[in-house]
Amino acid sequence: MKILRLFNTIGNMGMRYTRFRLIHEISVKIGLLKFKFPSNPDPIDISISLDQWRKEAPQFFFDSKESLTIPKNRNVVLEASFNEIKDNTYTFFSKTKFALGENYDWLTNPETNYKYQLEHWTKIKDLSKEAGDIKFVWEKARFSFLYDIIRYDYHFEEDCASLVFHEIDSFIDCNPINLGPNYKCSQEISIRILNWTFALYYYRNSKELSEDRFNKIMNAIYWQLHHVYHNIDFSRIAVRNNHALTETLMLFLSGLLFPFLPNTKKWSKKGKNWFEEEIAYQIYKDGTFLQFSMNYHRVAIQLLTWGIRLAELHKDPFNSTVINRSEKSLNYLRTCQDRTSGKLPNYGNNDGALFFKLTDDNYRVYTSQINDLSAVLHREVSEHNESQLWYGINNCYIVPFEPNKLSSYPFGGHYVINDGSSKTLVKCAKYKDRPGHADNLHVDIWLDGHNYIWDTGSYKYNAEKKYSLFFDHCYGHNTVSVDKKNQMLKGSRFIWNYWNKKATATITEKEDNFIFDGQFTGFPELGNKIVHHREVVKRKKVNKWEVTDRIKNADGYVAQLYWHFNPKTYDQVLINCKDGSGNVLHPEIEEKWCSNYYGEIEPSIRHTYYSKTGFSTTIKIDT
Repeated sequence: MKILRLFNTIGNMGMRYTRFRLIHEISVKIGLLKFKFPSNPDPIDISISLDQWRKEAPQFFFDSKESLTIPKNRNVVLEASFNEIKDNTYTFFSKTKFALGENYDWLTNPETNYKYQLEHWTKIKDLSKEAGDIKFVWEKARFSFLYDIIRYDYHFEEDCASLVFHEIDSFIDCNPINLGPNYKCSQEISIRILNWTFALYYYRNSKELSEDRFNKIMNAIYWQLHHVYHNIDFSRIAVRNNHALTETLMLFLSGLLFPFLPNTKKWSKKGKNWFEEEIAYQIYKDGTFLQFSMNYHRVAIQLLTWGIRLAELHKDPFNSTVINRSEKSLNYLRTCQDRTSGKLPNYGNNDGALFFKLTDDNYRVYTSQINDLSAVLHREVSEHNESQLWYGINNCYIVPFEPNKLSSYPFGGHYVINDGSSKTLVKCAKYKDRPGHADNLHVDIWLDGHNYIWDTGSYKYNAEKKYSLFFDHCYGHNTVSVDKKNQMLKGSRFIWNYWNKKATATITEKEDNFIFDGQFTGFPELGNKIVHHREVVKRKKVNKWEVTDRIKNADGYVAQLYWHFNPKTYDQVLINCKDGSGNVLHPEIEEKWCSNYYGEIEPSIRHTYYSKTGFSTTIKIDT
């Protein structure tokens, strides 16, 4: 079985991926990468003085704090967030709060209290039962918390430069170049540089920014860029997802924002070409995203917002494919977005990432990030948000978005029914890129801003077995398993084997209803011929759904049908299920889990039905 899985992985990911991973692992084991990534190297000569930089710094979204004309808004949400940070309490993954103390060392996982050693990053394990989830160390080191400080500084007119530069100094002092967990991931490094850059421009004229401090920060930025450039093949070949987008964009921007640092002209030229290649590859022609994840798609559009805006300011625009895929992404995300709440389905892997938090909106609300990209592309938004002003865009028109009644996104496998204040989303994908979850034919139902039938999320990437077996498997989605087997065969960590590659779907409108009809071939542990067929009928202007599931070529096997309910609206849902012969089925009702925020669990209710002859489910919502 292990040999078959190996060949399947090679077949899915390709020989280029397999060859690279093999060479990379050998290079790590024999220590070759230690020479490529020197530990705590000597400082470089910075070819520009602080005074010169203040006078001649390349264009950014704004020149400095003093140049901003954003209307002041002293709101209690921002004030509370700032006061927590001032008290050394930080919000991780937009939800979980940790009191890190005054002298946090940047190396300790606050969830497990495990402290990483300051050894070369190639020796750091990113998956360890003892250490726990390494993302809990990376989270503060991203420096996304700076946006709450900077926005507080601006709106409350309280100079926070000392606090910001103290945090940057502390990180540099505690994290010598290429040593420790904070150099393990080039994406984390790239996010950190972008966030430091935002702070540098905001505090451009601050007395807290001394010549020595400027040189210290620029030296750290240079060596971190050096790391990203020399490790770029890992993200472009072995990972090839939002990591590659972040890192290649950072390299492109290095020449625009730091032309006075060595090598950035070369890094920038290559970075731009690579970023354009990655956008063309990762964002499909219909606007869907190869990671099959709403939050990772938001990561992509935030990076596009930075990239397109800065490319515009520097008169170095991207090619037409980048612009086209950005526009397609906008249409897709707006079509899937619940207009009342501003949320999208909790669909796909979700690591809590919100790179550039420029409003006080809840993490699950996507409105400002979607509008930011629309503002950059078209100077149009569905509503005005503070965030557009931080990007230096002050002249946006409000243009309401009206989604089509029916929308098909076959490349990403999403089908959407918009009927009044209800939204129905069905997943039916045939994968050419790595799947995230075993969630084919999952159904999500929204009404009046509430997610009644929901996706349970992904929780954590290094979770206990009972959770990892739930969140990314069939059992955590509104779909069917056969003999309690998955639609695909789970491999290690993020790997699925035997991807669902045979899938078809249509979505049509009739006089009284809308109909989704789709099927896929899966369940490889039981053979290679089992087909799950699902029909979803949505009655027009009525809060009623009829879902029919047929399992073909599975004689003798019992199938399991799962429905997951939001407990807050559970009492409003009327659900009845029959088997293929018309016999009423009684569910097994359990309290399970939902994770709306990375690392956080809340209750969810699951119904499980059992049948050998298929299922016919009627769902009504009584508001």
